[in-house]
Amino acid sequence: MKLNSIMLGIAGAIATAMLWVVCSLLVFLLPGFMTHMTASMMHGDTASMALTMTWPGFLGGLVAWVVWAGVAGWLLAIIYNRLLPQ
Repeated sequence: MKLNSIMLGIAGAIATAMLWVVCSLLVFLLPGFMTHMTASMMHGDTASMALTMTWPGFLGGLVAWVVWAGVAGWLLAIIYNRLLPQ
């Protein structure tokens, strides 16, 4: 079964936008906890770093992640379709 590369890209972009909004809300509401979780996920020490949420940061990150997720989903579908037996 072939995948529709455009639709998969759009679905990935929408899912990423939803996750970005939830993550940003958590950073806004629980900055200390999210800083600690980020450190755990990166296997690093973020003691000198603090996460903050601003409107430009929220919107810039949203656009960047949505575009990259859409491109990744599109590319994933194209590669998958090319790997299918003919």
